[in-house]
Amino acid sequence: VQPVESGGGLVQPGGSLRLSCAASGTMFSIYTMGWYRQAPGKQRELVARIASGGGTNYADSVKGRFTISRDNAKNTVYLQMNSRKPGDTAVYYCNAKWIARDYWGQGTQVTVSS
Repeated sequence: VQPVESGGGLVQPGGSLRLSCAASGTMFSIYTMGWYRQAPGKQRELVARIASGGGTNYADSVKGRFTISRDNAKNTVYLQMNSRKPGDTAVYYCNAKWIARDYWGQGTQVTVSS
């Protein structure tokens, strides 16, 4: 499973953006898929995660604003981001994890600015 992110770009504060992560390979449905982000000078942090059964968890900073979802038929996971804040500016990475298998995408830049 190799994740490839898309959908990043520039958005104004309060705006919305949806990121997509398409994963090649088989057995996508068994992977826990996650979105992480890394801002300049900061460590990479978890944004949201969705398990194979559909259970989700979110960072406190994005609860109520971001929604993670997955479409196993399309091998794709999404991150809908609403009410964007300047603090959301970062490179967003997609992660696929199952037992000892751990795969990362290359990342997509998201900038929140007026």
